[in-house]
Amino acid sequence: SGVWNSIYVIEYSFMGVILLMAYSLSNELVKAAEVEDALRESEARLMQAQKMESIGRLAGGIAHDLNNMLTPILGHAELAAHGLADDDPLRESLDDIHTAARDAAGLTRELLAFSRKQVLETRVLDLNALITEFEPMLRRLIPANIEIRLHLAPDLAMVRADPTQLRQILMNLCANARDAMPEGGMLRLETENAVLDDADVPVRSELKPGEFVQLCVSDTGSGIDPETLERIFEPFFTTKDLGHGTGLGLATVHGIVSQHGGSIHVASDATTGSVFRVNLPSVDELPSATKSGTPAVARRSPGNETILVAEDEERVRTLVRGILEPLGYRVWLAAEGRQALAMVRADPRGVDLLLSDVVMPGMSGPELFELARQHSPALRVLYMTGYVEDSIEAALVGVGEWSLLQKPFSGSELAARVREVLDI
Repeated sequence: SGVWNSIYVIEYSFMGVILLMAYSLSNELVKAAEVEDALRESEARLMQAQKMESIGRLAGGIAHDLNNMLTPILGHAELAAHGLADDDPLRESLDDIHTAARDAAGLTRELLAFSRKQVLETRVLDLNALITEFEPMLRRLIPANIEIRLHLAPDLAMVRADPTQLRQILMNLCANARDAMPEGGMLRLETENAVLDDADVPVRSELKPGEFVQLCVSDTGSGIDPETLERIFEPFFTTKDLGHGTGLGLATVHGIVSQHGGSIHVASDATTGSVFRVNLPSVDELPSATKSGTPAVARRSPGNETILVAEDEERVRTLVRGILEPLGYRVWLAAEGRQALAMVRADPRGVDLLLSDVVMPGMSGPELFELARQHSPALRVLYMTGYVEDSIEAALVGVGEWSLLQKPFSGSELAARVREVLDI
């Protein structure tokens, strides 16, 4: 019996070892499967990011070329209409041209926003105040069968952002919420301070953990199905009928948020609706002072200063001269940066304002200004742009005071901004 007991002990011990090994192996297989799933998900996210980056570069380049074409269309339509009687049959045609060009310009702005290739004119601001100012426009946008509720945190931190772009975010998210509630419902806008740690930041994300201001836009609509949810921020993807959407609305929002160093997430359920959470980095600063007085576009004062125009697009150069010379300015034209710099060196006191494109072959606008003001320290600058690369945007940040005029622009906008910069 002692022998048999020993055999049983050995047998059960052997079985225990086998079971332990099997359990350990199963755990390793589960861990390997989890690692493989995580790797597959990370690779898919990286491929999606690369695809979005490629589309963004393409869209940004197209927008740049379109803006250079739309600028002379807008400007010359305005110049041609100047002085015509209200009942002149040509005025209606010119107004139609102007309106169509403005609509096309709106599309290029969406392309630039989603591709993160626009220059942001940021300042420290109170998001609560911006939402409060936006509320009257929101109530015109939202039909009466949708209730609007605001829940704004009283101790909300400040953010550094472009107020125009934040209004674009609000407009797009609220319009989407409206479309999700054709039979009525509730739209809620909420703000709060939030802290995001490493667990909240996706792998390979440019987002950094820290303190954020969170904007939450939620609706009680029909919700978003899982397949659509996966593609919700893709450009040109839309569930609307043909002719009722460009598919750029949420892609634009995603681009604006990303360019501000933030993040956006969406959750949706068929029974409770959808909620979009936008996180923007908070700053420990006081709000920037806002400019007061008559809007710049309303001022078209004549002048007698000399303006050097550096622009590689001939049609834009011709338009700028046609707008500014009748106002009394002396206008010098240069097709690229080196030619403009040679003009400044030849007569360093003769130029009062450099009106330069940001992106030009050979020498960028910021590089030109840096070299030009070595010869003419009092020189002022007004940049024109329809598209900005990351390296150019970084250069703009380092040149101190500068003003920007987005392409395409009208004659009155150009004249007003030129006068504004010269009067500083």
